[in-house]
Amino acid sequence: MPPTKKNTGGREIMSEIQSQAAEITEQLSDHVEGVSQDEVESRLENLVSDYGVPMDEASRSVKNSYIDQEEDVDLSDMGGGSNESILVGEIDQDEQWVDATVKVVDLWEARSDSVSQVGLVGDESGRTKFIAFETSDLPKLEEGTTYHLENLVTDEYEGDYSLKLNRTTEITELDDDIDVGTNAVRGALVDVQGGSGLIKRCSEEGCTRVLSSGRCSEHGDVDHEFDLRIKAVIDTGTGIQEVIFDRETTEELTDFDLDKARELAKEEYDTGAVADVMIPNIIGEYYEVVGPITGRYLLVDEFSRVRETADSDTEGMTDPESLLTRARSI
Repeated sequence: MPPTKKNTGGREIMSEIQSQAAEITEQLSDHVEGVSQDEVESRLENLVSDYGVPMDEASRSVKNSYIDQEEDVDLSDMGGGSNESILVGEIDQDEQWVDATVKVVDLWEARSDSVSQVGLVGDESGRTKFIAFETSDLPKLEEGTTYHLENLVTDEYEGDYSLKLNRTTEITELDDDIDVGTNAVRGALVDVQGGSGLIKRCSEEGCTRVLSSGRCSEHGDVDHEFDLRIKAVIDTGTGIQEVIFDRETTEELTDFDLDKARELAKEEYDTGAVADVMIPNIIGEYYEVVGPITGRYLLVDEFSRVRETADSDTEGMTDPESLLTRARSI
């Protein structure tokens, strides 16, 4: 390839980086003081040119870094009280500043020293994940308590939305209790999707993204942490619902714990061997699953096996092969 062509390509990349840097700086300017366009451009160039991170993922990472890490910026005078008040089940935008009244449904063990709290919050519309970082220096939320939260930031990954608390988040405890919405689906488990079984998650602070070919979509080449999950399709007889079983529910569903899964993968030199063992034991079985719907997935909080024959709740169901064919066509 002629050198002039290569140089032209390099100039096009730099031009795109400069354009993205200007856009990011403008987006942050309403809430963040002291953000330099040159600094944003330098961070983008490092991710795109040095680590080969795609431009959209690099842009997302840079913007999130100001919210997550809050390094060298002053968020103290970001405006409050003018955000849109939302229901968690109706979040449909990324990086939106919002207010919400929610109940803390569940608190999880933080997987990083930089994370202060992580868990589930909900309202009558559903549930969603929340995360707060140590740098935010916020009071701890208590499970089962209702709060009005101001100055939250929405986050999106693969269609799943969550809320991030930051240094400017205002937390008001409320005496009122609110009902938290949930969903129940009953049907045949007709398909298990890719990315099921033993998976590797990003080990970077506050990130739980699943690695693809050893890379995180936001952080590039990183160390990993093993986890279990099942992404499945349930046919209700009138439609389909995609569901995700987390580690706890996957272990219960498959009778296969993480240590056993890691040992099998080590013996077979293949993490995919774990899903190969799990799938035959669950495919074609009938379940009732309960949990919040986030994006296109129902996140399974609890489940039970149901009768493997069609009844009034599963009218129209047939054998698993026919169900799988219909599910895929839908």
